[in-house]
Amino acid sequence: MKAIRLHSYGQPPRLDDVPEPQATGPDDVVVRIGGAGLCRTDLHIIDGWFADAIPADLPLVLGHENAGWVHAVGPAVEHLAVGDPVICHPNLTCGACRACRAGDEMRCAAGPSLPGVNRAGGMAELFTTNARAIVKLGSTPPAALAALADAGLSAYHAVAKAVPALGPGSSAVAVGAGGLGHIGIQCLKAMTPAQVIAVDPSEEARKLALDCGADQVVTADGRQAQQVRDLTGAGADAVFDFVGEDSTIGDSVAMLRSGGTYYLVGYGGTVTFPSMQLVLGEVSIVANLIGTHPDLASLVDLAERGKVMLHSTRYPLDAAGDAIDDLRHGRIRGRAILTPG
Repeated sequence: MKAIRLHSYGQPPRLDDVPEPQATGPDDVVVRIGGAGLCRTDLHIIDGWFADAIPADLPLVLGHENAGWVHAVGPAVEHLAVGDPVICHPNLTCGACRACRAGDEMRCAAGPSLPGVNRAGGMAELFTTNARAIVKLGSTPPAALAALADAGLSAYHAVAKAVPALGPGSSAVAVGAGGLGHIGIQCLKAMTPAQVIAVDPSEEARKLALDCGADQVVTADGRQAQQVRDLTGAGADAVFDFVGEDSTIGDSVAMLRSGGTYYLVGYGGTVTFPSMQLVLGEVSIVANLIGTHPDLASLVDLAERGKVMLHSTRYPLDAAGDAIDDLRHGRIRGRAILTPG
């Protein structure tokens, strides 16, 4: 079968012929891929950011946002049938440790087992996961939902934490209205009554934010923190930083009211604040790592009911290089999805 594999950090991945995976374990599920999302995490993997933190053997099949149809199952899998449309949680867990039993899968005691990061991913015709990672889909084609498996899941997970604090009359800011942010905006509108303000330097991204339900948009031009404070009166109750780089971290906190919460979803920068600033403002900083299996099931439900829609550009598998280049240079509106065959 065809697969996109990374052979060396810092070098473009290649389209290779590799053996088809088999359902050899009792809980294995082989998925025929309908769509595999491409995001900035893939760029970071290609560039070697995870080489020390989460080591992987190269060559590595990329792809951690995967959806498709059940192709084969192991002998212990009874709730799935060949042909079922599914989306795959991006962490394969043991199911037996304390964290897994508490529904906190991202802290599985077995350690991270992340397709496309430290094990074979789904930028391929077929992909192996396990039964615990599967969420069944309804009538929506898998390629239309593939990016929910990470980008959507991360956004939903952060918004779900904020729901108790975002009642009527509250305000929330989405910093970055791209692949993560445009989903986060829709989650905020679907799950809270908060006024939603989107901040982005790109006119196209700001248009996308309005299409996704944002009540106001602000241009990130160096004055964005003051503009948000002007719109909200005293600052926002919550700011969701879907970028997480040095250029957004300080401004995001400056947009908050006293007692507000900064939700860090994107990553790449360094969080550095004077302790007095945080204490006097009683500001909370909440980091977010992907999300749980129930989070993914709830997000899929929102999508199936038309409350969340992915804006995406699709590329055939053999055009992965073009997709990667377009993502690096900001030419993608929403998400990029690779579609085998």
